[in-house]
Amino acid sequence: MKKVILITGASRGIGAEAALLASRKGYHVCLNYCSNKEAADSVIKTIEDEGGSGIAIQADISKEDEVDLLFSTMDRKFGRLDALVNNAGILESQMELTEMSAARIKKIFETNVFGSFYCTQRAITRMALKHGGTGGSIVNVSSVASRTGSPFEYIDYASSKGAIDTFTIGLSKEIASQGIRVNAVRPGFIYTDIHACGGDADRVDKLRDHIPMKRGGYPEEVAAAILWLLSEEASYVSGSFIEIAGGR
Repeated sequence: MKKVILITGASRGIGAEAALLASRKGYHVCLNYCSNKEAADSVIKTIEDEGGSGIAIQADISKEDEVDLLFSTMDRKFGRLDALVNNAGILESQMELTEMSAARIKKIFETNVFGSFYCTQRAITRMALKHGGTGGSIVNVSSVASRTGSPFEYIDYASSKGAIDTFTIGLSKEIASQGIRVNAVRPGFIYTDIHACGGDADRVDKLRDHIPMKRGGYPEEVAAAILWLLSEEASYVSGSFIEIAGGR
């Protein structure tokens, strides 16, 4: 029986590449997106054209009722869950902390942190041995920003990813006995659209000379690390982080 994977925020960038690679490795793909239906449908079409199977489900993961709908739709389609990738995340314009509104900070944490908590809670009830599941694997998409703090840019985003790091460590210990592994990747300086959301679309190229490998990274490289962590090759790996930031 094919395994089922749910990837949040997967209509583009790292999430989309992870969805494509997961399908190529034999997963049924449940692709979550928030607003870009056209992009999400395009990823699913590629999956189906390659002989795979998948479904795109719209949901704002910062809202519990929409997360419930996401999971119930997935249940009806596939009837199981084996892997979760908490990839969905948002970034706002670069500014210092004193310029940030309370609404902005709240929005960042509701999506980047609360959304991952909501999805993970529901995933555990489907995968944990004590709930009748067969185990599984969770990969959280953090960021190198959790280490650097992103001063003068987006401390709120960096802090939300720091919370994801702590979440990864604690959860990996909490549910290890339930047959579920929990790990994370920390991408940095990756060519994705998220930099445009921060008002600096060319950010990776501007910082390229400060990266030890002297180049930016690509979503496919992050996707490869995610799928390795989900795989049986990483069967004894939990509570770990893979840095994907060119040595920075």
